[in-house]
Amino acid sequence: MYFLDPQLGRRRRALVRDKLVAASHSAGDVAQTRSKWAADHAKGVAARAHGRLQDMAQPPDDAQLCERVRAHMGRAVSHPKSIEVEVCDGQVCLRGKVLAHELDGLLEAVSSTPGVQGVDSRLSVHQEAGNVPELQGSGRSGGRGELGSAQGVHMGRS
Repeated sequence: MYFLDPQLGRRRRALVRDKLVAASHSAGDVAQTRSKWAADHAKGVAARAHGRLQDMAQPPDDAQLCERVRAHMGRAVSHPKSIEVEVCDGQVCLRGKVLAHELDGLLEAVSSTPGVQGVDSRLSVHQEAGNVPELQGSGRSGGRGELGSAQGVHMGRS
C-alpha cells in the first residue's frame, strides 16, 4: 500500500528508482577504480621484478648506485644534504652529520639498496641538532628534486 498510494505512491516509487540507479552507478565506479588499481599494481610489480633481474645480470655502475643510495637516504633522514656519499665497486662510504634517532633507519635504507655490497659509516652522530648548522631547520627545504644533486656526492676511489 505504501507504494500504491494514489497521492504519494508515484513520488515514493520514483525515489526508490533513483536510489537504485545511483547505487548501480557507484558500484560501477568502485569496480572501475579497483580494477585500475589492480592493473597499476601489477605493472609496478612487473617493473620492479624486471629491474631486479636487470641488476642481477649487470650490476649498476658507481654513479648510478650513488644516486640510488641518495634517493633511499633522502627518505630515511631529515637532512640528507649533510651526508656525503662515496661509492667504489659497490662499497658505500657515508660521511657527514646525522641525528642519533635517524642513524639506524639510514643504515638500513642504504644497506638495503640493490647493488650495495657493504656500508662504511664514518658519520658524526648527534643526539640533537643543537649547534650543528647542517642539522638545523626542518630539512629538505629544497624539495626532493635536489636530493640527488652533485652537491656532497663523490664517486671513485680514494
